[in-house]
Amino acid sequence: MQKVKELVVLTSMVIAGFVASAQDKIDSINLLEETPPFLEECLDSLVNQWYISKATDNLVLDSIDINAPIGQLPDSVYIKRIAAISSPMPYTYNSIVKSHIELYTLRRRELVQNMLGLSEYYFPMFEQELDARQMPLELKYLPIIESALNPRAYSRAGAAGLWQFMYYTGKQYGLTINSYVDERRDPYKSTVAAIDFLNDLYAIYKDWFLVIAAYNCGPGNVNKAIRRSGGHRDFWKIYYHLPRETRGYVPAFIAATYTFMYAKEHNLYAKPHTLPAMTDTIAINQPLHFKQVAEKLNVKVDYIRSLNPQYRKDLIPAGNNFSLRLAINDASDFAAIEDSIYAYKREAYFVGGKTTVQPQYMTYTPDTPKDKATVYYTVKSGDAIGLIADWYDVRTSDLRYWNNVRRNLIKTGQKLRVYVPKNKTEYYSRINEMSYSEKQKLNSKTATTNSSAPTKNLPIDANFEYYTVKSGDNLWTIAKKFDNISNKDLMQLNGLSESSKLWIGQKLKIRPKS
Repeated sequence: MQKVKELVVLTSMVIAGFVASAQDKIDSINLLEETPPFLEECLDSLVNQWYISKATDNLVLDSIDINAPIGQLPDSVYIKRIAAISSPMPYTYNSIVKSHIELYTLRRRELVQNMLGLSEYYFPMFEQELDARQMPLELKYLPIIESALNPRAYSRAGAAGLWQFMYYTGKQYGLTINSYVDERRDPYKSTVAAIDFLNDLYAIYKDWFLVIAAYNCGPGNVNKAIRRSGGHRDFWKIYYHLPRETRGYVPAFIAATYTFMYAKEHNLYAKPHTLPAMTDTIAINQPLHFKQVAEKLNVKVDYIRSLNPQYRKDLIPAGNNFSLRLAINDASDFAAIEDSIYAYKREAYFVGGKTTVQPQYMTYTPDTPKDKATVYYTVKSGDAIGLIADWYDVRTSDLRYWNNVRRNLIKTGQKLRVYVPKNKTEYYSRINEMSYSEKQKLNSKTATTNSSAPTKNLPIDANFEYYTVKSGDNLWTIAKKFDNISNKDLMQLNGLSESSKLWIGQKLKIRPKS
């Protein structure tokens, strides 16, 4: 994979309707980066190629100039074309973006043509929802890099569907996920949920590239990158502070936008797909098997699966008014003989005539521990799960477990359940109304001038970096000042426990000197 030796940042490129002039300034920044492996893996996925082969026909070459030149273009051509994209997003051209453009237009041409075909089915759905929210229509290109437009895509990390929702994020945005149904794979419902998520992220960052980065790695990682960069709220200025995969995510998005907008200029054409141009949905109130529908309507089961990827086992369960999507003609035929379809081979698919009981997902709520009371805390802007745990004198792992929190991801306004001693219920109930400075003062693990605290440091080890504790510090806030250091690292390195108190002037080992 070719190393990128130089990143050229083009400033002031996106001005609607204007082409970048010779006066445009290009600043050079030394960045060494590769085309991110996640993009190669997504495009090379055997599951994805199987899906595409099922959803597309052989490419018809009659209207394509097969003798047109295919190869690398000079930077000036890419710059001119990207500058001509009319969008509220600040599209940038540099060597990283160029490497992604060449991945799409040179090395993965066949898959791009397949995706161009599939986009004819999915993009109108994306555009309709984005337009209704007055959000940039270019966000429709996110599923290109998320899933290669495969609604059955499932990542090793557990993300699923066109928009690659993680389990808890999908649940948080109202998607049903159980043994029979995974609405992360429902093209329409997952699109609505994804746009809700993107809209919420924009309310936080007011910058679409930061929104796209946060969609990939989570708001926590973006917030951390902003802090470590000195408060910059520009993707390219926080680039080095982001997780490696996310560094390539925004360039991949820019490249996907370019590739789809200038596909013909690169001799890329959509492969015809087998998905119907017009579809309709039918409310299903009884359990129904795909084979009942396929045999009565004389269609293939694979066809029904392709339009209804949210159903895991070819079965639509009872309850919750699930729907079945079919081509508009088949939907009309279904409505005409609906009763006979439900009755067809009923005993074969539902033994004893019993209806399939839909398994219900229930959020697990631990029983209140003995001698404990429940209080609630509403997350404020700037809060972190570790800080909240410190304020309530509980372990971070317990707080995450009690509230089904994964990867320390919490949202402003979210209510967290905390179990505290019954005899201190009133004390802990007041925390929710306190200011940040008041909460920091009451923390038993925050550095204080307590007369009972030690006053002498251990001998300094010249092989380690040290930090001098200041008023208001705690292990969590100290760890956040340093890259790749956690509060657990500090405890282990300094022989501390979660109940240990810090004192002003205390010298803490941070890490071995390199």
